Amino acid sequence: MRALRILLIVGVILGGLFVAADRLAVNLAESEAADRIKSSQGLSTTPEVSIGGFPFLTQVLGRELDEVDVSLSGITATAGGREVNVTEVKAELRQVRVDGSFSSATAGRADGSARISYADLSEAAPRGAAVAYAGPERAAKGQVKVTGPLTGLLEGAGVPVPDTLKALLGDRQVSTYSTVGLSDGTTVRLKAQELPRLPVPGFDDKLREAVDYDLKIDGLPSSITLDKVAVTDEGLRFSGTGKDVALTG
Repeated sequence: MRALRILLIVGVILGGLFVAADRLAVNLAESEAADRIKSSQGLSTTPEVSIGGFPFLTQVLGRELDEVDVSLSGITATAGGREVNVTEVKAELRQVRVDGSFSSATAGRADGSARISYADLSEAAPRGAAVAYAGPERAAKGQVKVTGPLTGLLEGAGVPVPDTLKALLGDRQVSTYSTVGLSDGTTVRLKAQELPRLPVPGFDDKLREAVDYDLKIDGLPSSITLDKVAVTDEGLRFSGTGKDVALTG
């Protein structure tokens, strides 16, 4: 019995050492992966990387990781030549196959998501426009509220406004609901439902050009295609999936 007890104690100790070594290895791998992502993507902050599955060392020997989750900031969207921050970007990678040199990998499946706050949406909007939450009923329809001064919106879009039209418009404001959609898997499109009629021929189209705008989301792996957008009280949330997503370090 004593010998059995000793063997059990030794087994527990060795098991604990293996777990400790395994956790140390995964922590080092997470740190290295985070540094590589920061460097390769030119990020200003270090992302958070979490490698799941146990034991990690067995996964490394098999050159396939079950789960890798990445959360990063410093990603941008572009609109009309302007860059704005994407509040949050996450990627959930599954069945990550690592090559023999450990310099690149391929995720069998990748789920990506991104969120842009209303403050950042307003930064990307045409000059003078503000984008805001329009309430739960409008959100369910995929709509946000866009407001701004008529004259300011036109001039912000580079449209010359004659003094006669300025006098007619005065301090008149635009207040409309824009429907949010996706195009080409990387571009978010805001399109106003209704706009006021202007008293000068040809300016109605110019006003629409000033209010409607696109946002191109940069920073997600090119193999991930955004296919869903949701309007929330915090901003717009996008999500998409990809298969056999190439990851290089």
